[in-house]
Amino acid sequence: MTLSFPNPCRSFDAVRSRVCFWGYDRTIEISFFVGEEVLKHLCPDMSGAEAGFLKAFDAMRDRIPEIADKAYARAGKRSIACMLAAEDI
Repeated sequence: MTLSFPNPCRSFDAVRSRVCFWGYDRTIEISFFVGEEVLKHLCPDMSGAEAGFLKAFDAMRDRIPEIADKAYARAGKRSIACMLAAEDI
């Protein structure tokens, strides 16, 4: 079964320079994080400010679930938190 992403909300974590969003594996909520390295790879002209992170995430919103599926599979599908990495792209 693939993950579902019914909640379009996302937030910026300024301390760790990443965007947070949530997906579901059946009824289990998984927190996902997309860091600057991955977002810059997807959107090279992204700015380093909060608005730049969120704009880059929104621009790639169609592709993010596919990348999240790979990261979740890499994590062993037992994690409740998952960081998207360059190898998941």
